Amino acid sequence: MIREINVEELKNLDKPILIDVRSEGEFEEATIPGALNLPLFNNQERAEIGTTYTQTSQSLARELGLSIISPKLPDLVNKVGELAKKGPLVLFCWRGGMRSKSLATVAELMGIPIYRLQGGYKAYRNQVVEFFQEKLPFQVVVLRGNTGVGKTELLGHLRAKGYPAIDLEKLANNRGSVFGAMGLGNPPSQKKFEGLLYEELATLSEFPYIIVECESKRIGRVTLPACLYTAMQEGIQILHYDSLGNRVQRLIKEYTSVPNALEEIGTALERLIKTLGHAKVHELRTFLEANNLEKFTELLLVEYYDKLYAYPNEPSSKYAFYINYEKPEKALRELECYLDEKVAQQCRKSPILGVRYSAK
Repeated sequence: MIREINVEELKNLDKPILIDVRSEGEFEEATIPGALNLPLFNNQERAEIGTTYTQTSQSLARELGLSIISPKLPDLVNKVGELAKKGPLVLFCWRGGMRSKSLATVAELMGIPIYRLQGGYKAYRNQVVEFFQEKLPFQVVVLRGNTGVGKTELLGHLRAKGYPAIDLEKLANNRGSVFGAMGLGNPPSQKKFEGLLYEELATLSEFPYIIVECESKRIGRVTLPACLYTAMQEGIQILHYDSLGNRVQRLIKEYTSVPNALEEIGTALERLIKTLGHAKVHELRTFLEANNLEKFTELLLVEYYDKLYAYPNEPSSKYAFYINYEKPEKALRELECYLDEKVAQQCRKSPILGVRYSAK
């Protein structure tokens, strides 16, 4: 039996298995996070059907689609049947139209229980867009600090301890710098990034606040939703600093773990000529080619990153709170106390967030 469900009802399903039946190109551009791709038509087939539809006739396009999908059906139904053993199946296409309906119908004939998402991916996308058009329903705690102080590392520790920390750079698949994309592969599309962020926020909906690292409005190829960026600017600002030596070693460890890192860094240095000038970039390249990574990293931090971001490397009353990360365990304990006491107290006093704080 095919059961039609909407995006709100989808949230109530226990561990649903989402199946996107659109082409691999559509799936790669954006899908519901966690969905599997079981395309009825590949990119070329979809293009051929579309051309027939627009240039010839709707009926011929349907006939072409039927001729293409018919040989595939046994294999598709087989895969759907195997997946159905793991949990409730939810099929969707672009708008909940012919593609999801056709596979759902055949699955039903074979006795496979199936759900079909009303409105398809478009309905889910509309929900994401509408969410980010409103004021973000969280207080935002922002970790600010110079490159290499360990903000991402700290976020990971907080997340592991159950705090509502979100690694925006991980979602964007970019470290947010000149060398930010190195070794990380292709970045997500804007739609995919927003979907991932929406799901992250949904998992933290019982918390009255979230913790993020300070970012510019753009991270690599994606842009932060305006409501989040505004909330970050208006949020609780925490300064995070560490010694230059620790920062240098932290960055060396991170980047040398990336295959072909030194070669890619050498290429990326060209982008700094406009800012640092030829002489300084030549000096950096000399250290890099000599494999003097300590000198290279220190010079890069002092001459480029620290001047770019200009955060203090010492306590500052400009911030709501500050932590020295030279002793990470001590810094983490101090930050936990601040979050559990000061931030929690602010959320309790909020007429909106206070309700959600008590739910937490």
